[in-house]
Amino acid sequence: MARLQEKYVSELHGQIKKKLGLENSMQVPKITKITLNMGVGEAVADKKVLDHAVADMEKIGGQKVVKTLARKSVAGFKIRDGYPIGCKVTLRRERMYEFLDRLVTIAIPRIRDFRGLNPKSFDKQGNYSMGVSEQIIFPEINYDEIDAIRGMDITISTTARNADEGRALLEAFNFPFKK
Repeated sequence: MARLQEKYVSELHGQIKKKLGLENSMQVPKITKITLNMGVGEAVADKKVLDHAVADMEKIGGQKVVKTLARKSVAGFKIRDGYPIGCKVTLRRERMYEFLDRLVTIAIPRIRDFRGLNPKSFDKQGNYSMGVSEQIIFPEINYDEIDAIRGMDITISTTARNADEGRALLEAFNFPFKK
């Protein structure tokens, strides 16, 4: 079992239950999945760019990546329907907790000019979305081997019923939110 998963089961579950004043253990919010998404607009001109992005995402996520396709043709962006323009990976269970551990303890502290995560990035269901402007904050990426600095979106899906429950869950996992 991953370190954060053990911590959630043994300590955090009870703390969150007490903090939110929940009666039933099944009401306590938990993280269901983490989705990493990288849009690569330059893939229209050069297909090798997407291959580099896929390789980076596979290193970061630790599993196979799915290429995302354009849903409709847009002449202004020179893309056609079904054209590969990005990649994504969905992490669940063990890999999800291992990624979360690396994100909170290693990657987020390496962000340049970091002043805390935006606490308003929760949706109404308690899911959290954040953007990372450069993939080199992750320890799996070797700075000398990348072809370009690319950003990505990270979405943390939870079973929380509202934004306050989601915030309580991620604060228990030591997410550094702005005060």
